[in-house]
Amino acid sequence: MRLALSSDHAGFELKRDLAASLGQTGHTVLDLGTHSLAPVDYPDAAESVAEALRNGDADRGIIVCGSGAGVSIAANKFPGIRAAVCHDTYTAHQAVEHDDMNVLCMGSRVIGSALALEIACAFLRAQFSGDERHQRRLNKVLAIENRIVGAPR
Repeated sequence: MRLALSSDHAGFELKRDLAASLGQTGHTVLDLGTHSLAPVDYPDAAESVAEALRNGDADRGIIVCGSGAGVSIAANKFPGIRAAVCHDTYTAHQAVEHDDMNVLCMGSRVIGSALALEIACAFLRAQFSGDERHQRRLNKVLAIENRIVGAPR
């Protein structure tokens, strides 16, 4: 899978570890930065992943900040992006299976590298179920998005 990863400075080390581990498992990792502990703003990290997905450069994304909340809020502002904070494997796969989540957000000050990798793997293994009830609900979300911010690219 083609995977876009990004972080702010708080998430840099966890993002770096995830990029290395996920690359070793056969995923194509597009590391969009940051590449140091120098302060950067989390909306920029979210935008880089959102644009990679919207432009077709990646299939899914992972964004890391201190809590996961800021990058999730910012990422969800982009049409076509369905991002959620997940700090457990159940939520990571269920959000894909039921909600067609395409961006995983995690907090480096909440979880460590080993758990983050487990969560990322659960996210990447999961597929949207397409069950009628989930598709119906997703269609309602997409209709809201189309009404409010315009059709996704």
